[in-house]
Amino acid sequence: MRKIELLAPAKNFDTAVDAINCGADAVYIGAGKFGARHSATNSVEDIARVVEYAHRYGVKVYATLNTLLFDHELEEAKEQALALIEAGIDALIVQDMAYYMMDLSIPLHASTQTNCVTPEKVKFFEEIGFERAILERSLSKSEIAEIRKATSIELEAFVHGAIC
Repeated sequence: MRKIELLAPAKNFDTAVDAINCGADAVYIGAGKFGARHSATNSVEDIARVVEYAHRYGVKVYATLNTLLFDHELEEAKEQALALIEAGIDALIVQDMAYYMMDLSIPLHASTQTNCVTPEKVKFFEEIGFERAILERSLSKSEIAEIRKATSIELEAFVHGAIC
């Protein structure tokens, strides 16, 4: 039997604390760059504060680095990923496979932007070592069941709202 994780978005430290205090098992938060959460302006120090608070209560923190990268951004993106890892995050939610190629010492979650819509696609992420696939929100329960049968990777599905 798999444990269900209640994962909540956190715009900033205050909303992360609210989610944690209301029972979230994990939160995801965007840093200042390389994330699809356009309103996120969190510094690495801000995220480190979230991690410190969350870990006090056994709550995980995932950072979003889920935009496509240009070649000239690769080094800066890697530096930000390493700084977030140093801050204590539990996983990175990524879209660009450059993060996979960086061989970072942290679990990777395949963002919904990676088009996780078929058993074959999700199986691919499992085979290359991703810990979780975030499914496209338009999938039906039967489509999700087919993906589940084909892979043992953790699956994440949106259950409320039209946006992250």
